[in-house]
Amino acid sequence: MIKISMPHLVRVGAVAALAAFAYAALHPASAGGQWLAEAAVAPAVQPPLPSLAGATAWINSPPLTAKALQGKVVLVDFWTYSCINCLRTLPYVKAWAQKYGEHGLVVIGAHTPEFDFERSVSNVQRAVKDLQIRYPVAVDSQQTLWNAFGTQAWPTFYFVDATGRIRYRQLGEGRYDQAERMIQELLREAGQRQVPDDLVVPQATGTQAAVGPRPPASDETYLGWARGDGFVAAAGELRDGGPRSYTAAPQLRLNQWTLAGRWRVDTQQLSLAQPGGSISYRFRARDLHLVLGPGPDGRPVRFRIRLDGQPPGADHGSDVLTDGSGTVETYRLYQLVRQAADGRERLFEIEFLDADVQAHAFTFG
Repeated sequence: MIKISMPHLVRVGAVAALAAFAYAALHPASAGGQWLAEAAVAPAVQPPLPSLAGATAWINSPPLTAKALQGKVVLVDFWTYSCINCLRTLPYVKAWAQKYGEHGLVVIGAHTPEFDFERSVSNVQRAVKDLQIRYPVAVDSQQTLWNAFGTQAWPTFYFVDATGRIRYRQLGEGRYDQAERMIQELLREAGQRQVPDDLVVPQATGTQAAVGPRPPASDETYLGWARGDGFVAAAGELRDGGPRSYTAAPQLRLNQWTLAGRWRVDTQQLSLAQPGGSISYRFRARDLHLVLGPGPDGRPVRFRIRLDGQPPGADHGSDVLTDGSGTVETYRLYQLVRQAADGRERLFEIEFLDADVQAHAFTFG
């Protein structure tokens, strides 16, 4: 699964325009058409590793340069910390960094933001610590590295050989065996003679756990006015600015969502003006996530979720208790629902007991 760069979201029919690389389907197309992974393929021309000088900051390492990396095999992973597709690749990337570091592999996480809050170096530093990432991370808050590499989606892997040439590129989740074989091949080409030939099998939980056995029937949904697809209300439409009072739609069809309470609507997010506001969404998927953040003063925001009008019980996500309660403390992706099965539609409701929460996007798995 891949996430095409904002603000120009490209659906499956347009993916072929991405820079003359061949794509291979990993899953059947979902409702939004983004369940794809690209086979790791070699570009017709093998360009050199671009300059890394445009990074805003470096985490876990002093600044690295393309010249200093000569002689090393390099894996560059373009990611962003609130992207579920990126989070699910991290167990593999971390395992590769640990397994092959002594054999000459250097992993660099190029963190390019999707949302404005991801531009903050301190937010990225906290995420790197919380996610237990120990390899170098280049903070690409101005998208300088993103543009230099010609990247157009999260996550994207670039495989660089010991001569400093980009040999392969791979988009999206999945095909981890192929990616690891590429690493092994490039290390052996570089003269490493004791490169392991087995494959990692990481066991991850929470937001980093592997995607479900079939694609969700619900697709990523942005909540700002710029792309408020699927919004319905008892009266009126989603409007820029505010705050305004919204009355929830009495019924929702699959992949529709609604608001109740006083909300301000901005380009990338919703902001709750008074306690007691809620968001409801009818979905079909194993997992439901929501990108959330506290208000400008950073005070935690308490919330309560319901599934079909009841506490989630065993279907609660890793950021929710069985009674449906939870707290928004930092800007990140929150896993609110994790079901054993995903065969039926569910009505999800989240009520915020405090004001000023920021809500950005739903994602599913």
